[in-house]
Amino acid sequence: MLFAISFLAAAALASPIEVQAKTAVLPLRHNAKVTSFKNIVNKGQARLLKVNGQVAKPDPDASSGSVTNEDVTYVAPVSIGGRTFELIVDTGSSNTWCGAQASCEQSATGRSTGGSVQVSYGSGSFSGTEYTDKVSFAGLTVNSQSIGSASSSTGFQGVDGIIGFGPVDLTQGTVSNANTVPTFLDNLFRQGSISTEVLGVYFKPEAGSDTADNNGELTLGGTDSSKFSGSIAFFPTLKSGSAAPYWGIQINGFSYNGRSVGGATQGIVDTGTTLIYIPTAAYNSFLSATGGRTDSSSGLAIFNTKPTGNFAITFGSTSFTLTPAQYLVPTAQYSNFGLQSGKFYAWINNGGSSGVNTIVGQKFLENYYSVYDTSNARIGFAPRK
Repeated sequence: MLFAISFLAAAALASPIEVQAKTAVLPLRHNAKVTSFKNIVNKGQARLLKVNGQVAKPDPDASSGSVTNEDVTYVAPVSIGGRTFELIVDTGSSNTWCGAQASCEQSATGRSTGGSVQVSYGSGSFSGTEYTDKVSFAGLTVNSQSIGSASSSTGFQGVDGIIGFGPVDLTQGTVSNANTVPTFLDNLFRQGSISTEVLGVYFKPEAGSDTADNNGELTLGGTDSSKFSGSIAFFPTLKSGSAAPYWGIQINGFSYNGRSVGGATQGIVDTGTTLIYIPTAAYNSFLSATGGRTDSSSGLAIFNTKPTGNFAITFGSTSFTLTPAQYLVPTAQYSNFGLQSGKFYAWINNGGSSGVNTIVGQKFLENYYSVYDTSNARIGFAPRK
């Protein structure tokens, strides 16, 4: 079986991976809580440091404790022990936890595992106790899902925690009395609720100055063909290196206006990161080609004149293109982010000069339907409808 979480009407849908898709109508909300755009930039760079086994330096702009949600974030309503929590949808981590805002103690159906849990995300962290409880999402239920109950957390505001859709290996060492902790998707597959361990993700940019639309969909157990055009191009996940425990992917290059600005590298595909991060050399070449620079105030790439060329990322032999309208911050949102009128800003940023230095984040994924196929160890993309 396959289920989806959607802001659209329920319907039976054909899928390239599943024969039939049954859709449950539940919102995947696009949520923005922004006081400093530099926090968005720093969040992604801190995640890259985490991927590379490094620790981010303290950021004075993150003193409010709202780094992780200081951006456009996709959140979903997840029922844990009969209570609904708003959790960030994150393919860049794998623990599911709650308690950042409201207490998340085990319910009458919950059972303590006797373990403690601690997870760092680079730009935030939480610690607490681990228990199992009934978890429901998109019409699917796991009766004994392992859940982290946060006794303390940093870097979270306006959300209750995270539902992790990353590979299970990312949970290794996070819970004191367990080697790894099965994700919600792992458990659905093991109990036969879904017949293939696949997650389809549909994101959509905000319209105008809106910041909190119900404009996304998660499909558990397959894909939703009504959300993309053409066929899905699949690429194998990485088998070695620092990006391999994540949804890691080989990248064969970057281009602007049809000309190369960067060569091959490795990166991760991460729904929990807002911006698109590319290697320093590619970022500098992009700025040179567009007449841009890094804005000291926002941390974003800034331009006096609007760029006119397309930007592209190449996976395998296929290039996925973003137009200026797709990689530039919409002017209608400037007031939300405190940006300067008369200037232009890009969602593309500096990912660093060593190690894993690329994140394919939300601003790419809002333009391409993405598929995370654990069963076949591959990642897929198709143009979003």
